Amino acid sequence: MNDESVYDGLLGGDSSQWAFGTDFEDPLAGVDTTVPAGIDATELAVYCLMLGDDTLVLSQRLSEWCSRAPELEEDIALANFALDLLGQARLLLARAAAADPSIVPPLPEGSPVPAEDALAYFREAGQFRNVRMAEVPNGDFAHVVVRLLLFSIARLAVLQRLRGSADAVLAAVAAKGVKELAYHRDWAGRWFVTLALGTDESRRRLLTALEQLWPLHDELFTAHPIEKSLAAAVDPGEVRAEADAVLDQVLAVAEVERPEPIGTRGRTGRDGLHTEALSLMLAEMQVVARAHPMGLW
Repeated sequence: MNDESVYDGLLGGDSSQWAFGTDFEDPLAGVDTTVPAGIDATELAVYCLMLGDDTLVLSQRLSEWCSRAPELEEDIALANFALDLLGQARLLLARAAAADPSIVPPLPEGSPVPAEDALAYFREAGQFRNVRMAEVPNGDFAHVVVRLLLFSIARLAVLQRLRGSADAVLAAVAAKGVKELAYHRDWAGRWFVTLALGTDESRRRLLTALEQLWPLHDELFTAHPIEKSLAAAVDPGEVRAEADAVLDQVLAVAEVERPEPIGTRGRTGRDGLHTEALSLMLAEMQVVARAHPMGLW
């Protein structure tokens, strides 16, 4: 085998086989995905997209930290957090597709891409419903700590209530996610305090990160109309008080003052209004899938 044919030998002459897996298992196999009575299927699907897009996009951002964290232990921790969120995203996007198959982007006939992957890799930025805090580019280590703390506190409060959702699938996803988000929050909280009470430089970086991310904080608690009307959903505004109480505890121990409230103005990521950073991130995340929509591996 000469140098020019090495990859041909591995690929069997068909490079498309490396795009997707060949033996996918439905993540909701064996689960009753019937939409409960009184629940609008399309609204349920959109709500699942909101939650799923949050975790998918933040998972991608966290995965960009792989091999870049200041210590090996924290590098592994961030990679595991990304996997936790990716797992939640897969279940939520699969639930969205099961509730309303019409939301799944069209693919070439015979494509092996499962519905949750189609939603992840074949939608445009304006079709994503994630909060914008999830999509902003990574900064330094203090930035990832602050973002993860703010996001996990808010999301954990939502999932704790979502365990009682009228939709059994959402309730099950929330029950699993609560354990994962609790660890994410505690990890970020410990590092927040460590950086705040560490050196002058670590405190400066932490406060800078908090200042950068705080304008996006209120969006975590700004309810979309579907979050208000859907019986199976949780209105994030209703959990703000308990989330704020947790954040205030961390801020007090870290001797950091809560920034002034800024508020959310106009349309948000829930409406498909995003920063340019999301388009750039998706271009990188989706490139292989879009190049090989019929691919197997």
